[in-house]
Amino acid sequence: MRWIGLLGLLLALAIAMVSARQSLSARGPAAGASTPVTEQSRQIQQQYKQALDAALQAPRDVPDDAR
Repeated sequence: MRWIGLLGLLLALAIAMVSARQSLSARGPAAGASTPVTEQSRQIQQQYKQALDAALQAPRDVPDDAR
């Protein structure tokens, strides 16, 4: 009797695995998968540096009593 429950569990697991595999293959490769990790890291560092430079170049408001 227990083997029927185990068989049902294994069947459900197999169905879930097939469904997950089909779902992943339908999406295709990830968008960033073709770019090496080092190149992605370099791009993120460059974007961060540009954002930081832009923030430092923006003029700050001076309070009225400091003028």
